[in-house]
Amino acid sequence: MKTDLQQLIGNTLRWGVTIACLIAAIGGALYLWRHGAEPMPDYTHFAYNDPTCHPAEYTTLEGIWQGVLSGTARSWIQLGVIALILTPIMRVVLSLVGFLHEHDRLYATLTAIVLAVIISNSWNIE
Repeated sequence: MKTDLQQLIGNTLRWGVTIACLIAAIGGALYLWRHGAEPMPDYTHFAYNDPTCHPAEYTTLEGIWQGVLSGTARSWIQLGVIALILTPIMRVVLSLVGFLHEHDRLYATLTAIVLAVIISNSWNIE
């Protein structure tokens, strides 16, 4: 059972990274296809509150999802980044399930604490 879980965790990490890269590559290809011939913007001055940036579109899951559905390249890239971030979190979840199944209280407790820290920190993102 232990090697099966280790195999599952390893496959989850491999597939998670692969899927995240594919999603981001789709976004990159879309971006180059639509904007590849445009002149390079001036990045020496950056204004976060610039109304032309539409920050809500790129900072909320709903905005990212709506952008993916409408075919926005930046949203596809951000979805790839989110998938990449979720990959090691899934590893922690699978490890917790494995430790609980093996009745290993010490490592299950430590893994649950790590997962709780990850979840609590994700709510503090503004």
